[in-house]
Amino acid sequence: MPYSHIGVRSSAAQQTLTRALEALAVEFKLPDGFDPQVLAEVNQVIAGHTLPDPDLTALPFITIDPPGSQDLDQAMFLERDGDGYVVHYAIADVPSFVPAGGPLDTETRRRGQTIYTPGNRIPLHPVPLSEGAASLFANDPRSAFVWEIHLAADATQTSAKVRRATVQSVAKLDYAQSQDMLDAGNAPAAFAGTLALLREIGTKRIELERARGGASLNVPAQEVEFVDGRYVLQFRPGLPVEDWNAQISLLTGMAAAQVMLAGKVGILRTMPAPDAGAVAAYRLQTVALGKPWDETMAYGAYLRTLDTSDPRQLALMHAAATLFRGAGYTPFNGTVPEEVTQAAVAAPYAHATAPLRRLVDRFVLAICAALCSGAEVPAWAVQALDALPEIMSASNQLASRVDRAAIDTVEAALLSHRVGTEFDAVVLAGPRQNGHTTKAGAARSTIQIAEPAVTGYCVGNLQPGTVVRVKLVTADIARRTVQFVPAAPTQTGS
Repeated sequence: MPYSHIGVRSSAAQQTLTRALEALAVEFKLPDGFDPQVLAEVNQVIAGHTLPDPDLTALPFITIDPPGSQDLDQAMFLERDGDGYVVHYAIADVPSFVPAGGPLDTETRRRGQTIYTPGNRIPLHPVPLSEGAASLFANDPRSAFVWEIHLAADATQTSAKVRRATVQSVAKLDYAQSQDMLDAGNAPAAFAGTLALLREIGTKRIELERARGGASLNVPAQEVEFVDGRYVLQFRPGLPVEDWNAQISLLTGMAAAQVMLAGKVGILRTMPAPDAGAVAAYRLQTVALGKPWDETMAYGAYLRTLDTSDPRQLALMHAAATLFRGAGYTPFNGTVPEEVTQAAVAAPYAHATAPLRRLVDRFVLAICAALCSGAEVPAWAVQALDALPEIMSASNQLASRVDRAAIDTVEAALLSHRVGTEFDAVVLAGPRQNGHTTKAGAARSTIQIAEPAVTGYCVGNLQPGTVVRVKLVTADIARRTVQFVPAAPTQTGS
């Protein structure tokens, strides 16, 4: 699927869109700033914060994030160790900035995670912390939880530990910059080795993921951005470096899970394996769409064979979401739970790498560091375990609803001047897969038009993976509604 960056043409539609997006904060009751007592506590903690030992600022860490990111959770330094590797992965030291039981602790538990809206974010922590004192900016010494993970020649983990330390990043990169440097071979000497090893380790970790039956849903990203004073919809396939970078984060989450399971205290990100019925239905769909899923191939390996530039295979990638359901958080203290696996990862896994943006990571990091040092696990972390699943579930649902509402609103605005126009489209899901009908009870299929790359509903029971001609009949910005009908066949004379 080619990259597209599409803006709203009509100034009237742009104004309507702006009002509709600004109204999301009210509709979803999103927090507006922080109370004075929270800000006062943050300022006090930042003023009195001290950097920990050991000092690891001699290691040339780098950060790789989406363009424009200021809340930098992770920094990495990769090196060879004989025929294996060492992954040094620094995670922002949020626990040292959040006094247990204080106003900020209370507020972060209310929020759960950072919520992103077009042109704005509702942060989990106040900006002086999340985009300031705790963010792993280049050339600034920072307190961090530093994972040291040793890997064998095939990138399997041989050992892992985490401790607090002082680090200093030497470069703030985005994904495109990193990929361009790797492709051109012109990365600065200070971190050229880390980038090269990121590709080497990431590629090997992908192979290990395939071997253990893990899976990644590599659906092209659809994002709303605020660019040059206008809201635009970006539709962008992921770069290889994003996949390699994600593998380092997954590796760390798996290491955190192992540490907590060994210590019999913590909280895992778990997901059940897809049930037999869902697997059987998906297998039938792969046959119907001409890309059969071989019985001997794990579903993660199968998904990596899909080419999303092919309409049928794009439909299969979207349909694979039916196999990724039921994710949650499993806390434990004293005994190991029966179910410890995250099925998409195909291993025990924990959220541990994004504490600036996600609440649960703060507790995982504190628990892991205590277990690795042989210290007593902080009481505040243990006492929060039972409450965290409900907090994270609620915030995940809210974040998903806000994101979907924003995308739906922008899609309606993009097409608001084109009602009556016909488009070529790919059918992503029929009524049986998406469970949708019109208000009158008619079946609706999910489609994606080719240009602009917008998803919507088309009346009718359409076959997933087929290319159809559709006519736009509704593009309502205020109601966030885009709907199509099958285009009438062209009449030819005799």
